[in-house]
Order: sequence, then structure tokens, then C-alpha cells
Amino acid sequence: MKAIAYHHSLPITDADALLDIELPTPVATGRDLLVAVHAISVNPVDAKVRKNRAPKEGQPEVLGWDAAGVVTAVGPDVTLFQVGDKVWYAGAINRPGSNSEFQLVDERIVGHMPASLDFAPAAALPLTAITAWELLFDRLQLSRDKSLTGKSLLVIGAAGGVGSVLVQLARQLTGVTIIGTASRAETADWVKELGAHHVIDHSLPLAQEITRLGLPPVDYVISLNQTDKHFEQIVELIAPQGKFALIDDPEHIDVRKFKGKSVSLHWELMFTRSLFQTADMVQQHELLEELAQLVDAGIIKTTLAERFGTINAANLKRAHALLESNTAKGKIVLENFN
Repeated sequence: MKAIAYHHSLPITDADALLDIELPTPVATGRDLLVAVHAISVNPVDAKVRKNRAPKEGQPEVLGWDAAGVVTAVGPDVTLFQVGDKVWYAGAINRPGSNSEFQLVDERIVGHMPASLDFAPAAALPLTAITAWELLFDRLQLSRDKSLTGKSLLVIGAAGGVGSVLVQLARQLTGVTIIGTASRAETADWVKELGAHHVIDHSLPLAQEITRLGLPPVDYVISLNQTDKHFEQIVELIAPQGKFALIDDPEHIDVRKFKGKSVSLHWELMFTRSLFQTADMVQQHELLEELAQLVDAGIIKTTLAERFGTINAANLKRAHALLESNTAKGKIVLENFN
């Protein structure tokens, strides 16, 4: 089967940063599905792993944690899917990724694809939607009751992949007042369109921006990037007994500064359930099933922003480069193999 992989961790400008290769087609066992990959999207984690995880000797590393495709074979213990099902998923970070014609993935982290979407717009959603869902409802434990108003949520980096679906989920499923951040007119308009009540500029002091809007201290803060840059402002603007969640890997933040306000801290990694085979791993399947219903009902929209052509090394290198520039809006999708 065709695949895109790397043998050495290299800058994306290097000719060998990502390569077109051939690999044996894997065989489904246990609870695994063998999926024929039709579309993938690219996430910051792809670039992060490429830069920081060296492959084992003689074993090329296949990246990719977002896909939509068709089940072509099932393991003997599979109960949730059958051959021919259209599916979407984000996969597991400790297994070969979706940048290949066929991929093995545990059925417990897979959902049936929304009937209203083609493969490309479907592939844009799984990783970011799972991350956003777990941030809101597992980590911060927001109530899914739109009548419960009076609380506020600040989303730092609201125009990115996770932010653009998180704002939608928060607006459609909760009663919180949503404040998104963006630094350009184009991305600010995007965040408003997705459902944010207010948009502020994260290139300015955030606490000052909250005050300018006449808003009280914020009850919930989610930081999706550059947490170390914004941390002092977060400490200042968050409400006493507030909740703070993040997904990035910041340098040198002193969480002791939250003590005076009794602020709780929550880290989110959507791969935790699959990494540790947790007892509640199937919740990601259930989450994706519910999300598909929300998409088919027109409540949640795909965050596909750019199509980068067929799935090959050249196009994936362009996608990695754009992500590393920190200027991407929404999700980058690639479709089909040559």
C-alpha cells in the first residue's frame, strides 16, 4: 500500500522530511477495523511528532491523526461496525497513522461518518472535535443545559482547528457566554461566525481586553496555544474558583499563582484513552456518534478551510509548513492517493 512516512526527524524544508513509500497492507485482528483511507486532515500534533519522535531503526514512521474512509475488514471481536461502513476517527498516537492507503484502528475510538458529509469535510473534524468535547464536558465539566446562563468561557486561539469546533459546541450545547481570541480581522470574523459572543485580540493584554468589554472575571479559560505567553494575563483575568484547561506544552508557567484564587487546572490529551486502554475508551466512539448526529442536523459545521490535493509527500509537506507558520485557519484536508 502507498504511505507517506519519514526515517529521520528533519525540518519540513528538508527534501527527506516526508517521503512517499510502499508498505505491506496490515491485517485486522481483535477489535481492529481495517479502513481504506479516503481523506485525512493535518493537525499541529503531526508536525510536533515529526520534529520530536525519531523512528525506530529500519521502521518508517507514518503520521496522521484524522481520517475518513471505508471499513474493508474487521477483526473477530468487532461488534460496532461491518465491512462497507463509512467511518471517521482520529486514531491512536502510538500506532501507525492515517497517512497511508489502509489503517488499523480500534473500533472503540471510531464513529460512523455523518451521512450529510463527504469524506473530505468529515476528515476535518474528529481530532479537534474529540479534544474540544473532552475539554468542555470531561475536563471543565460544563453543563449541557443551555438554560444555565451567567457563566463565561474564554477560548484562547479560537480560530484554529480545536478552537473553531469548540466555539460551536459551546454555543450550541451550553449556556456560557463565549469570548474567543483572534489577532486578524479575517480570523476574528470567522470566530464570530462560529458563535462567539465576543472576540478579543490576543496580541494585546487579555485582561485589559476583558475589562474594555465591560465583562467580569472569566469563569472558564481554555488555552489552545502559546499558554506561556498568556499565562500572567490568565492568572489576572480568571475568576476566583475558576477552571483553567490547556492542550499545549508551555514553558515555565508557575501554577502556584492560581492558589490565591483556588483555580483548578486541567490538561487535555485526546489520545489518553487509547494510550492507556482506559475502561471508558468507548466514550470516544459514542462521542463521534453523537457528533455525527449534530452535523447531520446542521447544528455543528465542518471546519475544513483548505484542500491541499491528493495524499502524497509533497502536499503533506506544504500542510506541515503552513501549520508551523501558526497562520492556519480551520483545517487542512488532503484526499485520496494517486
